[in-house]
Amino acid sequence: MAKRNVTVRMKADHEYEAVNPQGNVVQIDMHDFQDKKAQSPMDLLLSALGSCAAVDAVLMMKKKRKTVIDFIVEVEGDRNEGVPAYFTAINLKFILVSPDAKDEEFAKVVALSVEKYCSVASSLKAEIAFSTEVRPA
Repeated sequence: MAKRNVTVRMKADHEYEAVNPQGNVVQIDMHDFQDKKAQSPMDLLLSALGSCAAVDAVLMMKKKRKTVIDFIVEVEGDRNEGVPAYFTAINLKFILVSPDAKDEEFAKVVALSVEKYCSVASSLKAEIAFSTEVRPA
C-alpha cells in the first residue's frame, strides 16, 4: 500500500501551511472573506476534487485524440448549517473547449473520471482515523 503525507504547521492565528516531502507548500487560512489570503481547508477539498477529476478527464480525452484547448471545472459545495459544517452535496460542472469533441463522449469520460478513477472522490468515502500527541516545548 502506497502512503502519502503532508505536514501542516501553524504560522499565525488562523494561518497554516501544508508541506509535502518534496517541499511543495500550500498556504491555508481561516480568515473571514474580506481578509482571505489563501484557501480554507474546505476550499482545498473542493479544489482537490475538481483537479483530481480534471486530470483523468483530460488524459482520457487526449487518449481519444481529441483537441483540448481549455478545460475548466467549476466546483460548488453545499454545507451543513450546524457544526461541523461538512459538505452535504458537491456539484462539479466540467467545461471542455474543443473543436472535435462530442457531448456524449465527454459525458462518458467525466463519469468514468469522477466515479471510477478520481482518488479524491473515492477518499471522501474513506474511514478516517486519528491519534494525538503532546510534545513539551
